[in-house]
Amino acid sequence: MSKDFITLEHITKSFDSQMVLDDLNLTIKENEFMTLLGPSGCGKTTTLRLIGGFETPDIGKIYFDGQDITSLAPNERKLNTVFQKYSLFPHMTIAENIAFGLKISKKSKEYINDKIKYALKLVNLDGFEKRSVDSLSGGQQQRIAIARAIVNEPKVLLLDEPLGALDLKLRQDMQYELIRLKNELGITFLYVTHDQEEALTMSDSIVVMNQGYIQQIGTPEDIYNEPVNAFVADFIGESNIIDGVMIEDHLVEILDTRFPCVDEGFGQNCPVDVVIRPEDVELVEPEEGIIDGTVISIIFKGVHYEIEVLANGFEWLVHTTKMHEVGSKVGIRVIPFNIQIMNKPESSDEEAVEVDA
Repeated sequence: MSKDFITLEHITKSFDSQMVLDDLNLTIKENEFMTLLGPSGCGKTTTLRLIGGFETPDIGKIYFDGQDITSLAPNERKLNTVFQKYSLFPHMTIAENIAFGLKISKKSKEYINDKIKYALKLVNLDGFEKRSVDSLSGGQQQRIAIARAIVNEPKVLLLDEPLGALDLKLRQDMQYELIRLKNELGITFLYVTHDQEEALTMSDSIVVMNQGYIQQIGTPEDIYNEPVNAFVADFIGESNIIDGVMIEDHLVEILDTRFPCVDEGFGQNCPVDVVIRPEDVELVEPEEGIIDGTVISIIFKGVHYEIEVLANGFEWLVHTTKMHEVGSKVGIRVIPFNIQIMNKPESSDEEAVEVDA
C-alpha cells in the first residue's frame, strides 16, 4: 500500500478578507494520480499553489514525505508545476527550454543532453531539439512544458488545468499521454480541473471541492456511483435530483409515488434528496412502470438518445439507445439499487462532509 506523501493539515487561506479554504485537510499517497475537481472559485487552484509554494497558508501546515515544507520556496520543494499557460520561452529552442532548470542547477552538458533526449522521447517528440516554440501546435507546446518539468526529476508533478486551452480531440489525446507518463515515471500527479469527464478518465482518486470545502474524496467509480450529497451528484455527470421522503427502510416517496430502494437507516418520513442517473431510468410501456409520463424532447447524442419525459410535474432526463417519439406515452422504471438516497443539507449553503482524506 502506498504511503502518505503529501499532507495538508487544517489549512485556512483567504484573499482580501474572502475565505478561499477553511480548515482543509487532505492526504495524497505516493505514486497516486489525484485530481482536485470543482467549479471556479472552489479553492482547487489555491490548494495546488499552496502545495507548490506559490502561496502560504494563513493557518495550517503542509508536509512532504514527512518534512514540514510550509515555509519553503517553490525551488526548494521536490516538485514541479505545469500551468495552463505553458510559460515556454519563445526566444529559446525546444532543447534550451527543457534544459533551463538543469542549467540553473549547474548540471554537466553531457547530463543535460541525455536528459533532453530522454524527456523528448517520453513525450513522443524525439528530434524536436532545434525546433522553435512558435513552430509547435498547442498540444506539442504542452508536451514540452511537461518535458521541462520531468527532466528535473520531481517526486510530484502539479498540473493546473494544463489541457484547458486545447481542442477536444487534442485534450483527449493528452489525457492518455499523461496517464502513460504517470505509469512510466512512477511519480505522484496532482491535477486541477473543472472538467468532470477529464477527472473521471485520468484519476486514481478525485477530490470534489466547493466553496473552500472538500465535499467528497473517492475513486472515480465511488464519486460517480455513490455521491454523498446533491452537489456532488449534480456536478459529476448528469442526474435527476428529486425531493423525496423516506417512508421507511427500502421505500422512498417521490412525486407522490412510492419507489422501492435499497437504502435504510434514515428513519420514517425523513425528507431526503433522491438521485437517479439518466442511464438508470428505463422507459417501458405505459402502466408497466412505477410512474407514467410523456416524452417532451429527444436529442440524438451518437451513442444514445437524450430524452426528457414529463411525469407528475417533473422533467426526467433519460439516456437510452431506444428511439421514442415526442408526445408518446411511456412508463418509467428504476431498479431499487440505482436509486441513491441522501440527507438534505441543514442549510441552503453547501456543507462540507466528513471524509477520510
